[in-house]
Amino acid sequence: MTSRPVRPRRSVLYMPGSNARALEKAATLPADALILDLEDAVAPDAKAAAREQVCAMTQRRPYGRREVAIRTNPLTGEWGHADLEAAAKSGSDAILLPKVESAAQVDEAAVLMQRHGSPPEQTIWCMIETPLGVLNAAEIAAAHPRLACFVMGTSDLAKDLHAAHTRERLPMLTSLGLCLLAARAHGLAIVDGVHLALDDEEGLEFACRQGVELGFDGKTLIHPKQIEVANRIFAPSAAELDQAKKIIAAHSEAEKAGKGVVVVDGRLVENLHVENARRLLALAEAIKALESATAA
Repeated sequence: MTSRPVRPRRSVLYMPGSNARALEKAATLPADALILDLEDAVAPDAKAAAREQVCAMTQRRPYGRREVAIRTNPLTGEWGHADLEAAAKSGSDAILLPKVESAAQVDEAAVLMQRHGSPPEQTIWCMIETPLGVLNAAEIAAAHPRLACFVMGTSDLAKDLHAAHTRERLPMLTSLGLCLLAARAHGLAIVDGVHLALDDEEGLEFACRQGVELGFDGKTLIHPKQIEVANRIFAPSAAELDQAKKIIAAHSEAEKAGKGVVVVDGRLVENLHVENARRLLALAEAIKALESATAA
């Protein structure tokens, strides 16, 4: 399992690769990460121009410390190989592969990335958006050391499942749970699918809170006005951070006294709680560093 630095992924915003104005605007938005899209958001006759435009932007590096992924078209299609070759040389942080259904797809992409000069630190993200992809999530998660993140494609998944879009997302919970298990078993990040109703802020808040409870790192977004909600809800709260500090301090004192457990505010605390407390503090520090760099 590859150890990687903590990176905030509370808000991961899709930006259409064919829209030059949107790509420029993305540099001013407070999203933690960006997906510059060459697939669904780009019409067939605009694919080549979008590829050139997106890679020119990432080579300019106008996005500061935000994490930037380029979503390619499928390698089985007309544009996928050219997309991957260009993205490998683009300076992006990651390449997002659509509709991944097997470890072999990840391995093929990794071989091509190396062939085209991709630096070792450029990672692979995988869209899990089909029933077969969900069923093979564990195999995919273990596929390659470059793999860093799962991105849930819940709109395509709901279509293939013939499932309804409901507030509680009950039709999605089995799929989300399987992908979360696979991601965490192999040390991957995982971000939730999009909320399609742009004027439904209450529904977005509900979905984000559900995502936090399930264990997601953040949420993919389709509009800048969704960023604030995702950033707020997926960030550790001040109360959580105070409690984390208290847990770490109390457990440290207990260890000095030769004890493995300690009671904090009426609750038993052991090493697993300390690990989670340290994770929250590390995430808060990473968010602070990203926001400071963005503001500058």
